[in-house]
Amino acid sequence: MRMSHIYQPVMIRNLIKNKGKANSESIAKDLLTYDVSQVEYYQLITKNMVGKVLTNNRGITHKEGDEYSLLGYESLTAEEQKELIRLCDSKIDEYIEKRGKNIWKHRRVSSRAIPGSVRYQVLKRAGTKCESCGIDNSKRAIEVDHIHPVSKGGKNELANYQALCYVCNSQKSNKDDTEFRQYKELFALRDKDCLFCNLPRKRIIDESELIYVIEDAYPVSKHHLLFIPKRHTPDYFSLEQPEINSISQLLKKHQQRILKKDKTVSGFNIGMNNGEDAGQTIFHCHVHLIPRRKGDIKNPRGGVRGVIPNKKDY
Repeated sequence: MRMSHIYQPVMIRNLIKNKGKANSESIAKDLLTYDVSQVEYYQLITKNMVGKVLTNNRGITHKEGDEYSLLGYESLTAEEQKELIRLCDSKIDEYIEKRGKNIWKHRRVSSRAIPGSVRYQVLKRAGTKCESCGIDNSKRAIEVDHIHPVSKGGKNELANYQALCYVCNSQKSNKDDTEFRQYKELFALRDKDCLFCNLPRKRIIDESELIYVIEDAYPVSKHHLLFIPKRHTPDYFSLEQPEINSISQLLKKHQQRILKKDKTVSGFNIGMNNGEDAGQTIFHCHVHLIPRRKGDIKNPRGGVRGVIPNKKDY
C-alpha cells in the first residue's frame, strides 16, 4: 500500500472493525485519535482561555507549570464528586441544547465556505507552509483562512485566502473592528485625477476583483504588460495581502500565456518603481512584466541591476 499519510490504513482498519461498513463520522473520530495538532489546539484553548478563567477569575483551579489542580478536591466525598460531575454534564447538555452546532462555529469559519479545489490551490501556493510563521504542514496542521473575514466584508476568492497553521489561525481574530471596519471603503478608493484610476475599459485585457492588466503604452518589448491595483495606492509597499496575491496569480497566468503565444520569449523581467528617486512617474502602484528574448541586448548579465548603469556588471 503506497501512502503519504496514515489516513488509508486507519480507514481500512475502521471498516474491518465495523464489519466492512462505517460512516464518515466514525472514520473521522478514528483519524482524530492520531491527530496531535487537534490536541495541541485545545491545549492552547486550555491555557489561554478556560484555564485562565477558572484559575485567575474564578479561583476554582490552581496552575503549577503545565498542571492544573481542582482546589478543595481532597475534601470532596465520593457522593459530592458524583453530584458535581452530574451538574457539569447537565450544564454541558443545557448549553448544547441551547446553541446546537453553533458552539463550534469558530472552528468552521475558515473551512465551511471554501471548496476543496480552492483549498488545494491555497495550500499548493503556500508550499504547504504557514504563510505567517513558516512552519511546515508535517509539523503543524495548516488551515485555509480568510485574510479579511467574510463577516467584515472579505471576499470568497483566491486572493483573499491564506494558509495558516492552527496556532497562527487561532491567534487571529475576526472581531477586530479597528482593522476591518473600513475594508470595503479601502478597496473602493479612487483618485479622480489619477491616470490608472480612470483607465478606459478598452485598454484592460484582463482583471480580477482587485487588479487590472493592461498593455504598456510605451512597451520596452513586445507583450510588455502592467498589473495595476484598482485601488488608488502609491506603491508596492502599500499593497494589502489580497492585492499581492492577485498580482502574483495574474503574473503567472500571463507569463504562461505569453510563452504559449510567442516562442521567441526566453525570459522575463518583473519590476516596479517605488518613489520618485527610483524612477516612478505615475504614483499609483503598477508592476511591469517585460518579456525578454535571446539577443535583445548585447549583454543581459545583471538584469535589473541596470537601473544604475555602472552597477550592472559584477
